[in-house]
Amino acid sequence: MSGLLLRLAGPLQSWGERSAFTAVRDTAPFPTRSALIGLFAAAEGIGRGGGLARYESLEFIVRVDRPGIRLIDYHTVGGGLPKARTAATSGGSNKGAAVITRRHYLADAVFVVAVAGPDEDLARLAGALHHPHWAPYLGRRSCVPDEPFLLRDHVQDPDEELRAHVPVSQTPPQDGSALVVDFLYERMPTDVAAAAVDVLTANDAPVSFAQHSRSHTTRRLYRTARAVPNRLATPHHTLMQQLIEYAHDENTEEGA
Repeated sequence: MSGLLLRLAGPLQSWGERSAFTAVRDTAPFPTRSALIGLFAAAEGIGRGGGLARYESLEFIVRVDRPGIRLIDYHTVGGGLPKARTAATSGGSNKGAAVITRRHYLADAVFVVAVAGPDEDLARLAGALHHPHWAPYLGRRSCVPDEPFLLRDHVQDPDEELRAHVPVSQTPPQDGSALVVDFLYERMPTDVAAAAVDVLTANDAPVSFAQHSRSHTTRRLYRTARAVPNRLATPHHTLMQQLIEYAHDENTEEGA
């Protein structure tokens, strides 16, 4: 199964695991399936009431280049305003007072995501990501992604590409030790011992994005640490150049 590669990096990211209307709006430590599918739906111009069946065939592998640092923002909405101008309630009224939330973010995190699926689906998604209907963001609209965002829109073996070819946003180990990064799979990797895999459960597989009836189901994730070639580690001052060259190589190969 072929795939495409996204690099999710920016000053802030937030991959919410709870409703948008809770007082604490937390973040998962990695991009959720719900957020990634939402990103694709936005790029394709599909509203919240649109069907999600078109994304069921997609499979994700996440490489955690940098887990980031968790930040918490104390946030208020509507303070000091007349009731009619304060935040609306689900019952059609207004809250009448400031809404206080604490919003969690990941600062300076970097994830590379391989999206595997049927070729026709990947071609459609790649076209949408090159010319998105609504701009992509990293979990919240305020979290703008760095470039390059779409690293490659077609690779034959996404897992092998992540493990052997995509530059890693880390400096090379100073002691000569192996470069080790975490991977998250949606199916158990067959080339890793079971004892080296943590099985996680996430309630982030979307059933509906409808505004008043959002729903999700659970999925299993398989987290393992893998050694990757030290040549993939990239000093900060050359990182952007190497990423651009990596992304450009695909275009060169296609044009050959």
